[in-house]
Amino acid sequence: MSSPLTVSLTGQALLDSPFFNKGLAFTKQERDIFHLNGLLPSSEHDLEIQVSNAYESIMRQEGNLNRHVTLRALQDENETVFYALLDKYLIEMMPLVYTPGVGEACLNFSKIYQRPRGLYITAEHKGRISQILASPDYDNIRMVIVTDGERILGLGDLGANGMGIPIGKLSLYTACSGLNPSYMLPVTLDVGTENEALLNDPHYIGLKQRRLRGKAYDEFIDEFVKAVQKRWPNSLLHWEDFAGRNAAPLLQRYRDQILSFNDDIQGTASIANAAILAGIAKKKETLSQQRIVIIGGGSAGCGIAYQLLQACIAEGLSQKEALNLFYIFDRPGLLLQGMDDLTEAQQLFARPDALTDGGNTDLTKAINQIRPTILIGVSGQAGLFTKDMITSMAHYCENPLIFPLSNPTSHIEARPEDILAWTKGKAIIGTGSPFLPIEFDGKIIKIDQTNNAYIFPGLGLGALACQAQKISDNMLMAAAKAVVSCSASQEHDGLLPPLSAIKDVAHKVARFVALQAKEEGLCPDFDETSLEENIASLSWEPVYRPYHFAPKA
Repeated sequence: MSSPLTVSLTGQALLDSPFFNKGLAFTKQERDIFHLNGLLPSSEHDLEIQVSNAYESIMRQEGNLNRHVTLRALQDENETVFYALLDKYLIEMMPLVYTPGVGEACLNFSKIYQRPRGLYITAEHKGRISQILASPDYDNIRMVIVTDGERILGLGDLGANGMGIPIGKLSLYTACSGLNPSYMLPVTLDVGTENEALLNDPHYIGLKQRRLRGKAYDEFIDEFVKAVQKRWPNSLLHWEDFAGRNAAPLLQRYRDQILSFNDDIQGTASIANAAILAGIAKKKETLSQQRIVIIGGGSAGCGIAYQLLQACIAEGLSQKEALNLFYIFDRPGLLLQGMDDLTEAQQLFARPDALTDGGNTDLTKAINQIRPTILIGVSGQAGLFTKDMITSMAHYCENPLIFPLSNPTSHIEARPEDILAWTKGKAIIGTGSPFLPIEFDGKIIKIDQTNNAYIFPGLGLGALACQAQKISDNMLMAAAKAVVSCSASQEHDGLLPPLSAIKDVAHKVARFVALQAKEEGLCPDFDETSLEENIASLSWEPVYRPYHFAPKA
């Protein structure tokens, strides 16, 4: 039996606590001790029955949005049942907890909002952020995941409605790595919105004003980061779904000041890197033999390019030789040196010479000139990869790696069944959203989802367990290598390990990341035993422990 847990809540307050509530699983003795008699029906249901009931209730709902709402209501009622359900049915629940279900949920967040979870820190709280974080309810926080809602998936500026993203990501930290949910805090920095529909919506739950920009925005973010650092000096700050204009600058400004990372830039890049390296290995080739086209030159696209660049250099190429393999397209077309308003990341990858015959802006003509072996889409533009583009690519490359990564599913650059048809089944495909296996030419082809959940849960767990001072580029590369090693050890045809093995993957990622931090001198020294003890101290299992009552001091 699990060791007893000391609880000070009683009666309705205990039933209202998602972390401590057991519902009908409270024993008769516990009902006596915690003054629950009369508040619950007489029957006792164990966790297995509760999970079964919850699963049936969710699956009875029509559509992803209704299922997401039912699942979130369960999380707000009983976290043990919620996570036990994810443990048992992760493959079915992942698209509801995160993409594509969370995208639809964010679009409707003001309408489906039921009860508070996490913190909404608004522009009106400037000067008082430390007071908000000071609540004793947050004494044990080790992980803060924050968004300002300006670039939610491929859906754009959703303001305070973007809170669905931090909530969903933190759920995956626990579901995929076992990180204790009571150690994590989702935060939305509500600094306004440019979304006219939200500004005019009487049901919108956020601040109805234009977004803070410039100095006022920078000062607000700085106050928040310093408040987090002072309140929880040993915590990890996870940046999520900030717009490109802010995402990379914020990462660069704070990555050496506070343990932090941006999942859209670094997590996306790491899992794309892992899938691409696995695909290249499958073809028995090297990175230096590739020509890489990335459509979408924002934070995600440049993040992927940067990690692949480092992998090329690790193979022995000079930076100049490696850069010559990359062609990045954004709204103006092919990124070229001398263009106005290029970000620092874009400047690194801007080409010295333009393509001819309209190839700078016409993607099909560009494909014919570049003859890429790898095509990556992070544009957010549905259907951008046309039949002409893909058939041209397949003409020049026997087994092209094609990765339409934009989320949610409605924004994907091309559907995998079309890519297979256009390449006669020869393409190696990775997608950002989940897709069912596809039958093609008498074979069942698994479509790998390059899901950040393969990276960020283990990355966060490893960084916290080794008490890292920062997350370095090499630690991110170590995370990708851990995923590749897990894939190689599995007997399957895909690029990535099966989702059913996600916890094993997360723990391997955590160990690889911690060892890399140790090698770089970015954490205190540790041995294998102490690392495992630290991981265990951060972990939690969705099981019911017996309760011991003790009043608050």
